[in-house]
Amino acid sequence: MDVQIQSRNIKVTDALEGFTRKKLDKLDRYLPNISEVRVELTHEHTRRGEDLVSAQITIRHQRGAILRAEERTTNDINLAINAAVEKMYRQIQRFKGKRSRKGRERFSATMDELQVAEAIPDIDEYVEEPIAQEEAQTSEVIRRKEVAVAAMNEAEAIEQMELLGHTFFIFFNPERNGINVVYKRTSGGYGVLIPRVE
Repeated sequence: MDVQIQSRNIKVTDALEGFTRKKLDKLDRYLPNISEVRVELTHEHTRRGEDLVSAQITIRHQRGAILRAEERTTNDINLAINAAVEKMYRQIQRFKGKRSRKGRERFSATMDELQVAEAIPDIDEYVEEPIAQEEAQTSEVIRRKEVAVAAMNEAEAIEQMELLGHTFFIFFNPERNGINVVYKRTSGGYGVLIPRVE
């Protein structure tokens, strides 16, 4: 299992790296066939004056499924890592609880993986039931909508999004020759999603 730790505005000391790797070490026991684990640790100043730290964990499964968990807190990166790992356990449990449907095998665990995987401690009791209810509610697409996209740069897309009062906006970016999404970040500022086919 390949673990990559990236940071932004945080110095990754040997102690922090050791703590992070120790927390992630058990993931492949609970979900076999993980090809990559990426951890992004960030520290940012907010307009309100408090500092926020966040830990985002992204798992790539060998069949292409991606699981992601993120947690933010004030000042304590170890606390954020612990909480993100707990969320990831829930994501793994959810992944393992799904039953494959034709064409969606990459997004569910196989019987071989389920037999090899260990149960996640102290999580099974309260995760199983909500998964079944949620899957029943969200497994079916209930609406499709065509969206007309206009060619514009990122600044124009942000302006258009603000005029509409939305938190995200889809547009064609001629500089990148593709569809992009601009969105409003909860911690302030904007982000741009740039699709990349893998």
